[in-house]
Amino acid sequence: MSKKAARLFIECLEREGVQFVFGLPGEENLELMDALADSPIRFISVRHEQAAAFMADLYGRLTGKAGVCLSTLGPGATNLVTGVADAFLDRAPLVAITAQVALQQLHKEFHQAIDVVGMFRTITKWNTRIEQPSVIPEVVRKAFKIAQAEKPGACHIELPEDVAEAQADGKPLEPERARRPSPDRPSLTKAAELIDAAAQPIILAGNGVIRGQASAELLSFSQATGIPVANTFMAKGVVPWDYELSLLSIGLQAHDYVNCGFDEADLVVAVGYDFAEYAPSIWNPAKDKQIVHIDFTSSEVDAAYQPAVEIVADIRETLELLRPMIHRAKRLAAPRKLRQYILEDLNRFAQHEAVPMKPQRILHDLREACGRHDLIISDVGAHKLWIARMFLPYEPNTVLISNGFAAMGIALPGAIAAKLVDPERPVVAVCGDGGFLMNVQELETAVRFKTNPVFLIFNDGGYRLIDWKQQARFGRSFGVTFDNPDFVKLAQSFGAKGYRVEAARDLKRILAEAFRQSVPSVIDVPVDYHEHGRLTEQLGQLVHPL
Repeated sequence: MSKKAARLFIECLEREGVQFVFGLPGEENLELMDALADSPIRFISVRHEQAAAFMADLYGRLTGKAGVCLSTLGPGATNLVTGVADAFLDRAPLVAITAQVALQQLHKEFHQAIDVVGMFRTITKWNTRIEQPSVIPEVVRKAFKIAQAEKPGACHIELPEDVAEAQADGKPLEPERARRPSPDRPSLTKAAELIDAAAQPIILAGNGVIRGQASAELLSFSQATGIPVANTFMAKGVVPWDYELSLLSIGLQAHDYVNCGFDEADLVVAVGYDFAEYAPSIWNPAKDKQIVHIDFTSSEVDAAYQPAVEIVADIRETLELLRPMIHRAKRLAAPRKLRQYILEDLNRFAQHEAVPMKPQRILHDLREACGRHDLIISDVGAHKLWIARMFLPYEPNTVLISNGFAAMGIALPGAIAAKLVDPERPVVAVCGDGGFLMNVQELETAVRFKTNPVFLIFNDGGYRLIDWKQQARFGRSFGVTFDNPDFVKLAQSFGAKGYRVEAARDLKRILAEAFRQSVPSVIDVPVDYHEHGRLTEQLGQLVHPL
């Protein structure tokens, strides 16, 4: 039966299993909004399109299914850009839908009309404009297929208003189950020979392991071979932090303790590793390490990353097949000593009572207040480096960090999306005061949709990561300070709970109370970032501690 193209479009989203559409209505997407009103898909209306894209981004990262964000044309579409770009470089599946003026008006200057398809082209895996209603099923299916394929990322569809209101006769296409190739045997054999011959191998695990649901297989592989595991920021929790061969996170630009493991390594087994997170030139500056590349896709070309063998296949199956082929188990004392040094440094100031609080104490208390499965979402700023380096996770997808595009403002809307995905799971968004205020308007969205994330603000009155870098380079800082509102009153004005930490011993009690609330909670924590300077000096003078 004939129906409006907008109705067919929504039916295609339903067939893809879409649960939520995050976005804002506009004049040019009226037909799509009207069709959505009769759909079981929930429309999550936000206060800014950037937040809609961030929500779709985090939804994609948590579920592995493409999150969907929607805007009108012009300024609505441009507001999506930062979140879409974040999904593109953080490898999160996302489909962005934007409206446009009628096709007959696109050849000339027109109110709010810009080349949105051209604008999104460089930050998406694929995008297009729909010019005929008959192609809607193919376009929607292609967008979701490409967005969710490895490496996942963003796709974009533009739907002009006259196309949306035209009649259509099609029906949705059936989504197919993604198939991933099996590893070829010669590559497995060569990788096993290289690992057997290595004296000091190390595993570098990236977010691809978590996306491929291969964390259990990686742990088994490390246990069977005795090879220690370091993870990137976006792969935190890929093995439990208390696993004896976990070397925790690598990713600081400076030379951290975990880099010492790479200094000594003669072979790096890179599993699901992504250059966008952490450049190989930092951990392989001499370009002399042998590399085994295991990932869904072939490696990027880099002078510091030239694999001796590439296994381009399903990561989980690769690790399962490769494990029994390793004949020389490594039982090395050095990684255990290195791990001991790392943990001793991480526990520094864990009982420090001063306020403003040391970042180490804040994260120590946050770890103790949270369960193994609770979710921490880090915004971007100085606190991100402390979380990446010091927060100790037990499971994959329990600490989410944007480290591909690394966009400030992601944590607040991302926490709302996380609560929509799993309302019963405790979620803490850890934000700097700068990043929190970039999307603070979404506190109203959190309250309206009856979600209850906890927002923990590292309050220091400035952009301290930039301050840190300016001080290190120039001995002074400029343009990095600002004034803040009363965060407790601000939270209350939105209908949320507000708390302020005035004694260090109160933080765990406040966190416990915030977890019991049925509305969002905002916790204002004064933070002392003088530790930046100590860390900079320490990393600059660091030598191998073994």
